[in-house]
Amino acid sequence: MEEHIFGTYATDDLKLVHHRAMRRGLQHGHALSPADPLPGQPVTLTVCVGPELAITAMAAYYTTDGSIPAGGRGVAERGAAIPFVPVETVWDSLVWDYLQIWQATLPAQPEGTLVRYRIGAWAEGAPEVFANWPDPQITVELSAEAFFHQRPAPVIPPGDPAKGMIFAYSVDRFTPPAWAYDAVIYEIFPDRFYPGDGRGWRQTTDMNGFCGGTLRGITQKLDYVADLGANAIWLTPIFPSPTHHGYDATDYRRVEPRLGSEDDLHELVREAHARGIRIILDLVCNHVSHQHPIFVEALRNPRSRYREWFTFNDSKVGYRSFFGVRQMPQLNLQHPEAREWMIGHAVYWLKEFDVDGYRLDYALGPGPDFWAEFTRACKAARADCFVFGEIIDSPAEIRRYVGRLDGNLDFHVEAALRRTYGYRTWSEAQLEHFLARHREYFPETFVMPTFLDNHDTDRFLFIAGGDKDALRRAAAAQMRLPAPPVIYYGTEVGLSQERSKQGLGLEVSRAVMPWGAEQDRDLLAFYREIIAERKARRGR
Repeated sequence: MEEHIFGTYATDDLKLVHHRAMRRGLQHGHALSPADPLPGQPVTLTVCVGPELAITAMAAYYTTDGSIPAGGRGVAERGAAIPFVPVETVWDSLVWDYLQIWQATLPAQPEGTLVRYRIGAWAEGAPEVFANWPDPQITVELSAEAFFHQRPAPVIPPGDPAKGMIFAYSVDRFTPPAWAYDAVIYEIFPDRFYPGDGRGWRQTTDMNGFCGGTLRGITQKLDYVADLGANAIWLTPIFPSPTHHGYDATDYRRVEPRLGSEDDLHELVREAHARGIRIILDLVCNHVSHQHPIFVEALRNPRSRYREWFTFNDSKVGYRSFFGVRQMPQLNLQHPEAREWMIGHAVYWLKEFDVDGYRLDYALGPGPDFWAEFTRACKAARADCFVFGEIIDSPAEIRRYVGRLDGNLDFHVEAALRRTYGYRTWSEAQLEHFLARHREYFPETFVMPTFLDNHDTDRFLFIAGGDKDALRRAAAAQMRLPAPPVIYYGTEVGLSQERSKQGLGLEVSRAVMPWGAEQDRDLLAFYREIIAERKARRGR
């Protein structure tokens, strides 16, 4: 049985939740035209008004100086205001009611402008409602959480209609760096790759425990990565964390001591660059560990300056968190200080450690407006950095991030390759048909790295029933695609797993890297060959 790669779309019921959530209340959904405004281009905003709202007027309050826009009932208190007009009434059969579409056009801006805006709507004698209200992301996350924990559908909190969201876009000419298009990315789980310095593994049976991989171990295996043909390494999180995976940081300015030191990271970057290999860090902006000092203070002290950096509520957990996981409280990145704090960490590693970019975990959480400001700051710190997201959502949603990020990991191509060569539920003709339409849907300047498996999915060789010929066919197809390929450590030497992750935890696909005689040398030679062929086709 195929796994649920698209967790929040795992069933038809959840797909319907998504659809209806974006059509309740007042929803903007970051709908801009053009999606990536250039200097001198006016920008049209589109808003959907759900059937439960009777609206007679709407306005956008916007600023161009970096400040937070403010205003009410069409009058700006900070910045300027511009009215919307109704342009269309449409029938939606899945909502089974009428929706209203409104639009407004913001004036063109010069290069380097960060436009921030809020959208409010009202009727005579009624209070003003601000988009996005209700928050569709909360609806989807709570519904998916209930599905995966086999609980009844939740009662969705309506939120505060007077609060809404701050939206943003950057007027610029940013493009992905040239090297990203030709990247062959090798994903490494640092704790599972190589201990280094002649040490053995601490243990290899408990995949939720620590196994002993280090940054120095990775440095000592850089020649292996170079010989494979990879020219970029994506390191899953290296920051201090109580877990083996590190996706819940307790400090964003240090290296996890189990993995090594800041000096070890400097050495890794230096030695990698000497071999023509880029270093990409995994950064989690959406949430922190419940042991992070700022969250601990916010939880204990309602008057803490950090209290508003999180969203405390009357839920079972007591605060908004990553899909209801108590150990991962979600940051309120609409708060200016929280946003500045997180972006400052990204700039720090680019400037002080010369890293080459970021893979951005659960980029859907912070949303497009946060990434507009994040990417702007990263490009100012290092113009050739590559920042790409992990957005596991519909192509329509992913396309909203064009101009906000350099690209996004391509989970749709992953699913297509696994269906074709792993599960064998698609023909190659179906695959080609899908790929042709998929490429047409996204601009070429939005880089979408492909992969066969990663740390959150069952390994490809496992789903293929151990069939290495199937893996060879899938890898060859991946290398023929124009997008940069990602190789999950060990896939190239036959690393698999003993059981499916479904219902058992994500850690089962994170076994330690085999070395020496444990590697399938024929499979490794095949990978080296198809990577070399890919580079030759691209003239590299």
